[in-house]
Amino acid sequence: MLKVVPAPDTLIGRRFDVAVAKMLGISRAKAADLIETDQARIAGRQGEHGSKSATLQDGDLVEFDLVDEQRAPEPIAEGMPIVYEDEDIVVVDKPVGVAAHASVGWAGPTVLGSLLKRGVRITALGVPGRQGIVSRLDVGTSGLMLVCKSDLAYKEMRRQFSEHEVIKTYHAVAQGNLKEDKATIEAPIGRAKVSDFRFCVTPGGKDAVTHWDVLERFGEATLAKINLETGRTHQIRVHFSSIGHPLVGDAMYGANPKLSAELGLERQWLHAMQLEFRHPRTHLNTVVTSHYPADLEHALDVLRARHAEAEGD
Repeated sequence: MLKVVPAPDTLIGRRFDVAVAKMLGISRAKAADLIETDQARIAGRQGEHGSKSATLQDGDLVEFDLVDEQRAPEPIAEGMPIVYEDEDIVVVDKPVGVAAHASVGWAGPTVLGSLLKRGVRITALGVPGRQGIVSRLDVGTSGLMLVCKSDLAYKEMRRQFSEHEVIKTYHAVAQGNLKEDKATIEAPIGRAKVSDFRFCVTPGGKDAVTHWDVLERFGEATLAKINLETGRTHQIRVHFSSIGHPLVGDAMYGANPKLSAELGLERQWLHAMQLEFRHPRTHLNTVVTSHYPADLEHALDVLRARHAEAEGD
């Protein structure tokens, strides 16, 4: 069965055979075989431009027509709450372990697939497989995510997100004691050379701006409220790691695994807490707020108890 997948952000600029290998979790030789037998191709490219040595570009669609592919039905994210819904938009409180949309190699639940299976009508506008989606959260990040139901909403909310008019507020726990009560991190972000899936601060990267305010201090860690001017991949995680304060639980960017284990964390302490935007139809200011999931709340309770005990000493 033909499956069309948007080129993943983390693989833009890579050779096509390398990208296919990463997307399917197979060897580069096997990926080359799929390309040569036309089971994997870049839509709209032919000849040498669609060969294994082609460079994957932003906006490319990758077509998979795998002869022996057998897939189990996508599971539904049963525990994913809908916190706001009207005729134009739906906002979900995405749990950790749920992807924004389907992608090759991901067999778990998705926001888009779960909404469709629940009978929520979604606009057909957007890249195939990502219709209605105007912003995303990583699989390992929980919190609020907006999906468009109407064509009007998709056009307007895509504009608001692209022009940074939507106020996205995150809460995060950074390792260590942040020196300032509030500050801004301005540092360009690009792909790290050591890994296809990591990013880093680099002079050749894209501009990125992160604002933060301290909410609570625990000595060994700090809870902060974060607002983004830009939306780069892993931006919060990369920026805090770059100043020596990786997010607690974030092993990819340098968090202390011992502290993560003591707090019961199996992912980074990061939650999309609030969305503020102008409603696409009424133009009224709209604010949607979330709450901490159980694993993040538990980690805070442990940090508070440890801090109180240390202060008592």
